[in-house]
Amino acid sequence: MPKEVDPKDTTREGAYALWLHAPNPMVTFFKTVDVTNLIKVSKRRGMKFNMLLDYCIGKAAVGIKEFYLLPVGEKLIQYDQLAVNTIVKNRNGEVSSCDISFSDDLETFNQEYLTYTSQTAQTCQNRDLSKDCMVIGTSAIVETEIDGAVGMYSGIFNNPFLIWGRYKKKWFRYSLTISFQFHHTQMDGSHAGKFLENLQTEINALK
Repeated sequence: MPKEVDPKDTTREGAYALWLHAPNPMVTFFKTVDVTNLIKVSKRRGMKFNMLLDYCIGKAAVGIKEFYLLPVGEKLIQYDQLAVNTIVKNRNGEVSSCDISFSDDLETFNQEYLTYTSQTAQTCQNRDLSKDCMVIGTSAIVETEIDGAVGMYSGIFNNPFLIWGRYKKKWFRYSLTISFQFHHTQMDGSHAGKFLENLQTEINALK
């Protein structure tokens, strides 16, 4: 269960003091990743590309302890579980938000992804797990290729967030530019860099 922790009892004490009340405490990194293997697995196993990418995002984050801490209001909250959010086009032609709890088992994650995104699309109701999980937000802008995107800081949602567009093909390889926005209280640049390196590793390792 999530619980409030004293920043002094964590490695984020200094960052909490420096960044919690900063006018804009969000940092955005851009990275182009090779998604060739992801596309191969998607075609071979009949699985959605975005589901596989969400799964790799979860895999890349679980081993980084900073992902389990999040500033919420004035509090620093520690979680014991992660979830990955995806944006779903609903039956009214608008978008709804759907959180999927992360499971290390791909078949389990895929089944929950298909079940809950379909449910969200039909009901037009957001599925919110933020009370139980530290949610990693994602948004896929599949209508076009993009070179990057900087998310808006609302001052309400401090969760890490990834945005990508349509992947690009050059010769026999496919690449995807991803933006990763994070709250500086939660993690430093080195943690974000490690996460993005992990993401490429997990994409390459997927079978």
